Amino acid sequence: MNPVDLPAPVVRRAPATVDADALERDLRARVDGEVRFDAGTRAAYSTDGSNYRQVPIGVVIPRTVEAAEAAVAVCREHAAPLLSRGGGTSLAGECCNTAVVLDWSKYCNRLLSVDAESRRCVVEPGIVLDDLNRQLAQHGLQYGPRPATHPNCTIGGMIGNNSCGSTAQAYGKVVDNLHRLEVLTYDGTRMWVGRTGTTELDRLMTGGGRQAELYRGMTALRDRYADLVRERFPDIPRRVSGYNLDSLLPEHGFDVAGLLTGSESTLVTVLRAELELVPVPAHTSLVVLGYRDICEAADHVPAVLEHQPAALEGVDHQLVHFQQEKHLNPEALKMLPSGRAYLLVRFAGDTEEEVEERARALIASKPDDVDHTWYGDEQHMHELWLVRESGLGATAHVPGRPDTWEGWEDSAVPVGRLGDYLRDLKRLYEEFDYGNPSVYGHFGHGCVHTRIPFDLESEEGVARMRAFVEKAADLVVAYGGSLSGEHGDGQSRGELLVKMFGPELIEGFERLKGLFDPDDRMNPGKVVRPYRLDENLRLGPDYLPWEPDTAFSYPHDDGKFSRAAGRCVGVGKCRSLEGGVMCPSYRVTREEEHSTRGRARLLFEMVRNDSPVPSDWRSSEVRDALDLCLACKGCKTDCPVNVDMATYKAEFLHHHYKGRLRPLAHYSMGWLPAAARVVALAPRTVNALISVPWVARLAKALGGIASERDLPVFAEQRFTDWWRARGGPGGDGHRGEVVVWPDTFTDNFQPAIGRAAVEVLEAAGFRVKVPEQAVCCGLTWISTGQLGVAKHILGHTIDVLREDLRRGTPVVGLEPSCTAVFRSDAPELLPKDPDVERLRAQTRTLAELLAERAEDWDPPALDARAVVQRHCHQYAVMGFDADRRLLERAGVDADVLDEGCCGLAGNFGFEKGHYEVSMACAEAGLLPAVRNAEDGTLVVADGFSCRTQVEQAGSGQSPLHLAEVLVSALRESDAEAERPSPPGPRALLPLAAMGGTAAMVAALALRRLSHRR
Repeated sequence: MNPVDLPAPVVRRAPATVDADALERDLRARVDGEVRFDAGTRAAYSTDGSNYRQVPIGVVIPRTVEAAEAAVAVCREHAAPLLSRGGGTSLAGECCNTAVVLDWSKYCNRLLSVDAESRRCVVEPGIVLDDLNRQLAQHGLQYGPRPATHPNCTIGGMIGNNSCGSTAQAYGKVVDNLHRLEVLTYDGTRMWVGRTGTTELDRLMTGGGRQAELYRGMTALRDRYADLVRERFPDIPRRVSGYNLDSLLPEHGFDVAGLLTGSESTLVTVLRAELELVPVPAHTSLVVLGYRDICEAADHVPAVLEHQPAALEGVDHQLVHFQQEKHLNPEALKMLPSGRAYLLVRFAGDTEEEVEERARALIASKPDDVDHTWYGDEQHMHELWLVRESGLGATAHVPGRPDTWEGWEDSAVPVGRLGDYLRDLKRLYEEFDYGNPSVYGHFGHGCVHTRIPFDLESEEGVARMRAFVEKAADLVVAYGGSLSGEHGDGQSRGELLVKMFGPELIEGFERLKGLFDPDDRMNPGKVVRPYRLDENLRLGPDYLPWEPDTAFSYPHDDGKFSRAAGRCVGVGKCRSLEGGVMCPSYRVTREEEHSTRGRARLLFEMVRNDSPVPSDWRSSEVRDALDLCLACKGCKTDCPVNVDMATYKAEFLHHHYKGRLRPLAHYSMGWLPAAARVVALAPRTVNALISVPWVARLAKALGGIASERDLPVFAEQRFTDWWRARGGPGGDGHRGEVVVWPDTFTDNFQPAIGRAAVEVLEAAGFRVKVPEQAVCCGLTWISTGQLGVAKHILGHTIDVLREDLRRGTPVVGLEPSCTAVFRSDAPELLPKDPDVERLRAQTRTLAELLAERAEDWDPPALDARAVVQRHCHQYAVMGFDADRRLLERAGVDADVLDEGCCGLAGNFGFEKGHYEVSMACAEAGLLPAVRNAEDGTLVVADGFSCRTQVEQAGSGQSPLHLAEVLVSALRESDAEAERPSPPGPRALLPLAAMGGTAAMVAALALRRLSHRR
């Protein structure tokens, strides 16, 4: 083919004038899916994980790939730009644009077929990598490339980005693990593409129509640019920048699927993919080597590669320090060897002997001054690997340091030159006064990750950022490297590609774009004919956010709500489908707006002055997005940058309803502590009334409570009434005094828990006190956004506790959500009160107190198995390690669930309109785990909400509080001491006074003891 037959380069078009109303109308009429052009949705999709922001025209969520094809057809008729998006975590700006966004992740997420013999599968683009690998596990197979975002990244997004991850050391990039792609061009051409033999290529070129035109054009591009591609494309494993023209070379089999991989939605829309799979390794081990500094570690990489690791990652001391500052992965950090930089070397093989031999050989060959650790069990390896995978979150929003940003976060150089490149990069940091940012990454492939403290809010700072990136690009090209080694070009690097490839190859890229998308409608302004790297910034010199007065103090965000709202960096961990707590509502709905990230985006848009969402607390878009937030606080811990959506929701509700009527549930459940005190005057009468069906229906309707819920039964004698009747403190108190906190739920609904806690603490040697006056933590007012009342309630509580606090008396919380208020919310609501700080420092869970102040006390062993549900607030604020150890000391074989939130979450699951989501959350993990437990297994849950959810779901289980489990062990021991022979039924009679649930535990334990004898 002659040069004149080359495709014409794409011409950068002016933004099309699109009639959004007509476009939306036609999409709704012809697309089987959800079509959303509302302000809230557009705001939620306005950015990705990058520094860039572009508000989309609208969002289409197709139910099938055919529906997506129809959406593309409608966009073509309206000349509307189009962006096909996966998980939206991209770090170069390729997943935001002023376009119609196709989001595949909600519906088009199926594994369509598996051919285990040929090791291939066919998938839709919205399937999440971890979800795919869970389904493939039964075949002993997996998809090889594994980015750090594997819990939430989609296969379509990975194809668009040519993703890699740590496993690329063994398996390569996505381009190396594809068999075929089914693609759709903007003009409507739909075809399967892959490697193309000579005969097939001739047939395709001589055919008629658009497909033949495409193949003739690609052949012309191959013939024209083959020598330049061989000359200018870096010969390194991590070249992700630019279009994959090398895939068209004869030595690569004219692989059109490879060509389109990594094209970032600028050429085609991927409809389906046939993936090449690899076996799951039978055995793995992990060696961690410790060095004096990261450059020295990089120097040693070639020697480590001689041992053929399956993965080889580098981590510097800064990353470790940042994780210590943010309390990330504390147990794993203790397992690191001595040193200030680390190589994590994973080996994989068919036999344990094989991986052991490689590990031993590596250790034997290392320099004498290099320390090491070596692990072969999955738990320790997983924990250590999280140190590396937490890199992005750990380096963002570090306390006491300037914010860091992407922009030069994934360059790659030849492995043999990595150490020198890092030294020059550090000198460049110093030249631009950026300090000493952390560097880490896929060192086995010479790929370096870093986040830099760019000033993106002033003209001078943006200009300095641009100058740095231009010099950094020159540096990496001088080393024979790639501007992007993993995250793609998008807008961050599109403008710089000419430095790496030269003007002739850039023209080749533009001709390829012109062949597939001559009208520049596919993700325009990315990769080729790009926007400048310093435009469309999420912040930028013109960013002047609204700074409202707030009730919370936001100490980690300089006291500014705008900074809290902008905390999310888009990594998308809240979109994961398993493990941890965050984000329950997303796991049920698969809606971006109902993820922590989506809500954070909307709050960020709310404080802007140029957003589709108004800068006003009365925003209905923000209110609707927050409606399904369970306020579980899971994101406070699970989110890599500690977004605390429960606090943001309380703040928003406080202002949103200020001076006007609130939802009925805010009154019925927000004021529950006050109502419970009134009910305590006649609990039997109230219980009798709510047992009448029509009265219960009326009460729920008037209170805004879901009709499907049962109203909780009030205790006939409150815990505090029992305490007063008991006559106050008892026991020898040789370990000192403690205050047992009478929270609303324990006091009014399940006082047996409070009585059990008193008995346990006294048996452990404490003198127990209970406040004589009416007190409350204010939780229900906080969760419903009535923060003025909450402050008043907390102030009264401090007055009551002041003398105990100033004496250093510990306060023991039994209800995790109330305990978390003292440990987290109260100091941010009343930040200048030293007694509030004392309350935070002195509040402990029951397990924490016994671990810290009674470490030599062991409860009698209770031979039992248990399924344990951690309360979300305890998971997020206090942690569960002390409880886990205490259960073990009590002889309980505890299966601590990692199944997410129970779904009730305080008032959330009781509110009208939330029942289905609440139950779906529970059915996602907790309830199946309870139902599938073996007969005789206890269910342990310290949270009132968790226990209520299990009981009301008809599981047949009556969950227990930790205090009830411990007191049962005590009473079993006492009963055993007094019993000369194996117990019979009469021996259990005295246990009736314990209350139903504790009696059940004791009876079960005694029966087991009898059976053993």
